Amino acid sequence: MKTYLRGETRAAMNKTGLRQLRRSGQIPAIVFGIGEDNLMIQLSAKEFGKWARSGQGGIVELRLDNQEPIPVLLETVQRDPVTREYIHVDFLRINKNEIVRTRVNLDYIGTAKGAKLGGVVQIQSTFIEIESYPDHVPAVIPVDISELEIGDSVHVGDLKLPDGVVSISAANELLVSVVTPKVQTDQPEAM
Repeated sequence: MKTYLRGETRAAMNKTGLRQLRRSGQIPAIVFGIGEDNLMIQLSAKEFGKWARSGQGGIVELRLDNQEPIPVLLETVQRDPVTREYIHVDFLRINKNEIVRTRVNLDYIGTAKGAKLGGVVQIQSTFIEIESYPDHVPAVIPVDISELEIGDSVHVGDLKLPDGVVSISAANELLVSVVTPKVQTDQPEAM
């Protein structure tokens, strides 16, 4: 399933113009990469926020004005530290015939057996870096944690990746573990 975002090209703006653009419900963005000029655009904050909250990754096709859709990957997102509103987005223009390197979100599925016995699930990372052709970039990578007991963990090397997808993240990178909870005591330590 392809994901599309609508946008419009825009002119360069100063801080005041960008602030007014954001107040009108738009997010300034830039599209860069593969030997073409950078393209300044604006997107609907509501539409982009809905897509971002869905946790979907992979290729997005930008539909700008009346041009051909541009295949891109989300590169960076800037958010206001207080309001958490989106303030700027960078997209990387891609060539569907060349391998790309990108981050893919992990979707932890299930309740760990160890958590049902009082263990604490500690998530260390919510994404991994991968390489593949753009058409093979998954939206998310599911990680089933339902069989994890206390003391168990999942590393990047344990993941089952789709065909054509290669992990760039280190195989021994810890993603999630189930640990014994620390017991709090009100007794001061003896010396």
